[in-house]
Parts: sequence; C-alpha cells; structure tokens
Amino acid sequence: MRHLRCILAVAEHLHFSRAADALDIAAPSLTRTVQEAERLIGARLFYRTKRTVELTAAGAAYVDQARIALDHLTRASEVARAAERGELGRLEIGYVSSAAYSGVLQQTIGDFRAGHPRVDIAVREVLMERAGVMLEDAQLDFAFFRPPMPLPESIVSTTVAKDTFVLAVPDDSPLALFDEVSPAQLRHESFVLPEQPYGAMEVGRRGRFVPDVVGQPGTLTSVLARVSLGGCVAVVPGALSRCVALPRVVYKTISGRPIATEIALASRKHDRAPAVRAFLAWFSTRAARQTVQRETRSRRSIRPD
Repeated sequence: MRHLRCILAVAEHLHFSRAADALDIAAPSLTRTVQEAERLIGARLFYRTKRTVELTAAGAAYVDQARIALDHLTRASEVARAAERGELGRLEIGYVSSAAYSGVLQQTIGDFRAGHPRVDIAVREVLMERAGVMLEDAQLDFAFFRPPMPLPESIVSTTVAKDTFVLAVPDDSPLALFDEVSPAQLRHESFVLPEQPYGAMEVGRRGRFVPDVVGQPGTLTSVLARVSLGGCVAVVPGALSRCVALPRVVYKTISGRPIATEIALASRKHDRAPAVRAFLAWFSTRAARQTVQRETRSRRSIRPD
C-alpha cells in the first residue's frame, strides 16, 4: 500500500517534491520508494528529467489498476478494523416464545441493530431445555429464556424483563366466572404445562396440592391450544394474555401475592468473538442506563409536593 500511494501521488502531481509534500514525507524517501516499486514490478513507470516527470506506457497502464487495487485494499483494511471492533460479523440468537410475546426480543435486537447495522443477526425459536446445550456448543451466541433453568457452568445469564404468571382456562369452565382465582380453587383441576413448569408448581405449593399434570406439549401456543379444547388449565406468563387471543381461552388473575417470573439473556462466559463482545458491551451499557432511569423516576415519584 505504501508503494501504491507513492506511485499514485507522483502520477497525480507529475512532480516528486509536490508529491512528497502531499504525502508528508521527504522527497528522497519518495524517490527511493518509487524506484523500489519499479524494481519489484520489473518495469519503468516514469520518465524523469531535471525538469519533467512523465508516465511511461507501463506506468499509465499500472496506475489505472493501482487505483482500483488501493481502493480495494483500503476498504479491506477498514472492514478488518470494523470486524475487530464488532461492527461486522454474525450473531446467532435463540429465544423462547414468551420473549417475543413480551416484546423483549424485538426491542433488544432492534435497538442493537440501530447502532450496529452491519452485524448480521439470525434469530430462531428454540426449545428452552436445549438452549444451554446450544450455547455451550456454539450453535447459539445468545439465548432469551425464562428462569429457573439449569445451565452449564460455562454459561452466564442476566435478567432483562420481569413479569407475573396468570391462569389460562377454557371459557366454559366454572373458573371463567371469577375475576380472580385462588390457588386453592385449582386443587382438583388438570394442568397442562409449558416448557417452564415453575408457575404451575408454585400454584400447587401455595394451594397445598400437587398439580395433576395431563400434558406438556411444548410451546406456549401449543399449551393454549390444549386449554382451548377443554378439560384443563395452564399457568402462563402474563405477557401472553396481553397479545395472544385464542378461541375459547380466557385469562384470569391468580389471587394473592403475584407469582413472579422473568426473561433472562444467556451467553458464554469467555466468548472472544468481536461481534459477541460488542453486543455484551452494548447490553451492559444499556442496562446501566435503564437502571439510572428507573432510579430517577423512583426518586421523582416519592418527591414531596
């Protein structure tokens, strides 16, 4: 690239001193570089006299290609630096359906893309029980999941959103007549479980019974479909009730202290991929900013009149 820049500068100015000034180098150094390039190329590029500098036929042919080559090399260097900064690359992100229903998936990825438009992001829904293994095997770089869930020691996670569980019941169930349903009222109900069974198990604990589980079909939409057929209930994330309406399914608040749930983001502990590091740095900064905003709103809300 040094040879190319020197040759192109001389070709533009047709004067070694002016070309050296443009490159901010000494004229003798420029002359040596051009002579070295001519030896490497095996052709004379310039006719030089004490008063004039002209391109030879070989020089004219070489300069046309040199401009193209320098442009490509410059772009290649820029691309390499961008990739090292994490501004280029690819991320594989897995998610459980409730991350999409809550809007966490869309907001997080949308905000990151706005600042990193050249990072290619592939997203796919995954079974929650497979998320940890897929992260460990580098099939995924990140995974949105709903704790609690066992994770390999090489995987870390952080909370990105909080929610509460609600009850999904068939619209012809006697439970549909209540605004709120207590855990004790569910003692004799049959339960269909989502991938994360914590909500149903907590309802059973509070109602002092072991849930009668009649199925665990997988995704949340599959769970709701099973409820819509009648004969069973399901404890599902509240986000689902706000965006998914299925025929013959109604949602009810579970009375008592809300049963908390959350969505977390998992990743490998020591991933060196620049795009992954860039996402983690961005995510950490974003989380810190959101914490400050929440604390500010909290202080304003308790400020005396």
